[in-house]
Amino acid sequence: MLNSVQKDLLKKHLGPFLFCFFTMMFILLMQFLMLHVDKLVGKGLPIMIVLELIVTNLAYMVVLAVPVAILVSTLMAFGKFSEWNELTAVRAAGINPFKLILPVLIAGTLLFAFTAYFSNLILPEANHKARSLFLDIRMQKPAFDLQESTFYQDLEGYTFLIKEIDAETDSLIDVRVFQAETDGRDRAVVSAERGWLDSPDQFTLSLFLENGSILRYLPGERRDDETVERSFFDRYRMSFDLSDLAFSRSNPDQRSRTDRTMSTEAMLAVVDSLRTERENEYRSFTENVSESDDIPIFSDVGRTLTLGETRELDTLRVYDSEFYSVNQLFNPTLQINSLNRAINAMDSYHADLDRFYTNNNWRTFKIAELLVEVHKKFSIPFACILFVLLGAPIGMLTRNGNIGVAALISSGILTLFFISIIQGEKLADRLLISPMTGMWAVNLVLLTAGVLLTLRVSTSFRLTNLWSRDQ
Repeated sequence: MLNSVQKDLLKKHLGPFLFCFFTMMFILLMQFLMLHVDKLVGKGLPIMIVLELIVTNLAYMVVLAVPVAILVSTLMAFGKFSEWNELTAVRAAGINPFKLILPVLIAGTLLFAFTAYFSNLILPEANHKARSLFLDIRMQKPAFDLQESTFYQDLEGYTFLIKEIDAETDSLIDVRVFQAETDGRDRAVVSAERGWLDSPDQFTLSLFLENGSILRYLPGERRDDETVERSFFDRYRMSFDLSDLAFSRSNPDQRSRTDRTMSTEAMLAVVDSLRTERENEYRSFTENVSESDDIPIFSDVGRTLTLGETRELDTLRVYDSEFYSVNQLFNPTLQINSLNRAINAMDSYHADLDRFYTNNNWRTFKIAELLVEVHKKFSIPFACILFVLLGAPIGMLTRNGNIGVAALISSGILTLFFISIIQGEKLADRLLISPMTGMWAVNLVLLTAGVLLTLRVSTSFRLTNLWSRDQ
């Protein structure tokens, strides 16, 4: 059971945690919108599609915001606890400060379990839906949006040119519509002094024109024969089908998945498959290319004996080779054939070796990328525990619960943490270090620092004691 002091300390975490969590979510959301707003505007997307895209991208923000909120709230709660001399009173009562940290550490462990579960099962599905939605939006044609003195060609079969648009009445001045030839329609150019648009429904657009003319190009019996027909009108209406401009969604399940849209189990299954393929290819390569010293390259022994038994008189001079086996052939034709076969075998060997090297490297790099993502799904959530071990003793030592101090200290720790994660991922992807080292090295460093600082505030242990001599 928790005592009153422990309960009070947990309550002091709640406010700063929620404030920092939603602040980080807001900052990350604004960053997302600034990066992708150009892909969303001007395409006539339904508001629900835009909201769904934002919601699906909130998943990765949750994984990043929870550890940050834990660090800031821990620094503020324990800093304020120490600032108000409550820590001094607890110590005077003979209570070990670690008992105050323990409930927060348990809460951090629970949040780690939740974040790891969220990162492993919910985040990949959200990423997959967001990626599929992004691809659908990228394929979406721009909405029907006419601009002054600018050709509009996104409606198939038509090109529009408007000289002027009246901002008050939305009237179109000096309208030209170029109509392309199709199976049931002749090529034509429609001109009018003015016009306006009306849309009776979502997929139909009507263009009303006044005081204009239509220039039609009528094909003749022969290909070169063409008749031009011109007619005038006082009022004319053109209707267009906008169904091609309507947003259409694809089935996300039909799209391939990347490492960031797969769960840990799925990625480990792919890793096992790639390792099996790599072993099978190596076995196949070594079977085709012998590693024996006597026969370094695979050859057809039967064919060699047949050529060796040939007894032909040749007037060519026997080639004096630096290879002992070639000098044993006293027929120069056999010598040339043997050298040619060796050259062909070496060319084939190099081609097989290059293919094996390329395929093996691709599989090795792919395995590394997948394993990096597997470790990252747990190394970032593990920061929920690390930041409690770091934030609690640092807050006690600084004796300041101000949000400015907490933000300053947090920015330094978070910069070190995320830069190390990003650089570790890059190095592991390039096979310079192992995936585990790349993702867990900074966690090990911060864990060591957190344990030492926790010992510092809860016991008489000092790191300098390790090098001091007993008097």
